[in-house]
Amino acid sequence: MRTLADQLSQYAEYHRDRRNILTHFIGIPMIVFGIATLLSRPGFDYMGMQVTPALLVTLASVLYYLVLDLRYGVVMALLMGLAVWGGQAIAAQSTIVWLSAGIGLFVIGWIFQFVGHYYEGRKPAFVDDLVGLIIGPLFVVAEAGFALGMRADLCRQIEERAGPTRSAQLRTQ
Repeated sequence: MRTLADQLSQYAEYHRDRRNILTHFIGIPMIVFGIATLLSRPGFDYMGMQVTPALLVTLASVLYYLVLDLRYGVVMALLMGLAVWGGQAIAAQSTIVWLSAGIGLFVIGWIFQFVGHYYEGRKPAFVDDLVGLIIGPLFVVAEAGFALGMRADLCRQIEERAGPTRSAQLRTQ
């Protein structure tokens, strides 16, 4: 299995333009919340807990994040748990509210993603490696941490492999 630095570096290679990274701060949470909303139906009660496809997907994702890195795994568990909680609250509404919110968040989130990749001048990472779909949310969390001065050692490793981020500039591709 690839390490945290390997996964984030590979993903970062597709995300060096700061405008692209910024669009990911908006688009990825929208996509995650949209998926959590859409997968929050159907569900059933098990020992007082609502078990839904969203919960099962989240548990599998969080397990993967925890294996990659305990600290990020805990943060991802909290954030993904909030997404499932919110998604289940929306899914408890009428079908039109549930579908409109879930599909709307998902589609608008992807629009942000593709605008970002237009700035980047490069296709999204998941086109070459589907693992990019699960690394995207972790990348956003890691980038937020880097902006706050956390995990500077990991940030350096990623920049050594993927190169530094770029300010807005003309695309060369």
